[in-house]
Amino acid sequence: MTNTTEQILQSQVKALQNATEVLVDNVDKTSLSGGDIAWVLISTCLVFIMTPGLGLFYAGLARTKNALSLMFVCMVSIAVVSFQWVFWGYSLSFSNTATNGFIGNLDNIVLHNVGLKPGANSDTIPESLFMIFQCMFAVITPALAFGATAERMRILPAIVFLFFWSTIVYSVICYWTWGAHGWLAEWGVMDYAGGLPVHCGSGAAAIAYCYLIGKRKDYKKHFDPHNVTFVFIGTFLLWFGWLGFNGGSSLGANARGANAMVCSHVAASIAGCIWVALDYWRTKKLSMIGFCTGAVAGLATVTPGCGFVTPCAAALYGLLGALCCNTAVTYKRKLKFDDALDVFAVHYVGGAIGLILTGFFATEKVTSLDGGSGKGAIDGNWKQVYIQLVGIVTVTLWSLVMTFILLKILNWIPGLRLRISEEEELNGVDTSEMGEVAYANDAIELPQITTDKLNKNPSDDTIKV
Repeated sequence: MTNTTEQILQSQVKALQNATEVLVDNVDKTSLSGGDIAWVLISTCLVFIMTPGLGLFYAGLARTKNALSLMFVCMVSIAVVSFQWVFWGYSLSFSNTATNGFIGNLDNIVLHNVGLKPGANSDTIPESLFMIFQCMFAVITPALAFGATAERMRILPAIVFLFFWSTIVYSVICYWTWGAHGWLAEWGVMDYAGGLPVHCGSGAAAIAYCYLIGKRKDYKKHFDPHNVTFVFIGTFLLWFGWLGFNGGSSLGANARGANAMVCSHVAASIAGCIWVALDYWRTKKLSMIGFCTGAVAGLATVTPGCGFVTPCAAALYGLLGALCCNTAVTYKRKLKFDDALDVFAVHYVGGAIGLILTGFFATEKVTSLDGGSGKGAIDGNWKQVYIQLVGIVTVTLWSLVMTFILLKILNWIPGLRLRISEEEELNGVDTSEMGEVAYANDAIELPQITTDKLNKNPSDDTIKV
């Protein structure tokens, strides 16, 4: 009896040891890191803040009668694009089983097989966390383009545009750049946090959208931003969130992520000061709007390179980003489209300049911080500059052409006309499209303008702007 009991106990101990070894093996294989998970969770929240910040930034730059609609489309973007991302956007962008270089497949549709185990993009965080982090990138990208069409854009077609543009433009470019077998990724393009999918993609879309929708009726008149405080708060939220946008792209609490955050802050600071200096040189006045616009331009410029270059190089990103974007803003009226809030000048130009600079200044001193690789011309790899240029051109053409086709189709569909009427434009998008206004007293102070007043002298009707 005693021998039998001992044998049973020994067999149970052995079984427990085997189970423990299997469990340890599984833990070692997944190697989830609490520190990395915590950092990417925080970064996801930081990037989420950017979209409401963008709404405030755009609303402050616009006129009073159009402020609320800009905040609204930014907030709606969170919901619509999040649905698209969960439904099939993530799968099209990051499915690991896709074998072509153009777009992912639907193996992960409605997050099928996207769970708490690590995915192919990181061994230390759950794939579900990577998914929601990237979702925040997808959310803000089409919202950026709406700044170009401010003050004459209908909201319903813009909402429909969000879903389909995210599918046929953003998801495709995202897969090219970061996908498992994306052709740009396999060719070696360097884009740390979204110069191609986010800034060049949205900037090119903004060109197509504002060209197709046409210029504002009072395009040639100069209007000051109606609320500089909104611009200030929006810039703070964007800058704050951008530290997670770029720093979190390391997908871990590591030295490369710290470098990305430092580079982002340096570039934004330099660019803001340079922009103010340029404005002061022209007008002999200091400008809060100038500083805020410059800081955003610096952040857009450093986004593709923050995980590849040193902080000293990031200062050059800020300098050249401010100079190029400021010049683009200054001469934008020579172009044949009305980019109301300078999306092309700040985001497209900034992103493109940053991608080119990354081809020059990417160094293994930084890329090797987390075991990665890659170098630019500064380390002898001059081919990288060419690869970056090809990436810019192809992404620009894809976004430009596909956005134009999509908008043409939407404009032909009954009820989805892209532009408000002339009468509605004079009244403002807020009252015409939403029936609400940003400030309560505007409901009294903003008169309704009817068609029979359109031919009157504008001075006869006072409109609060």
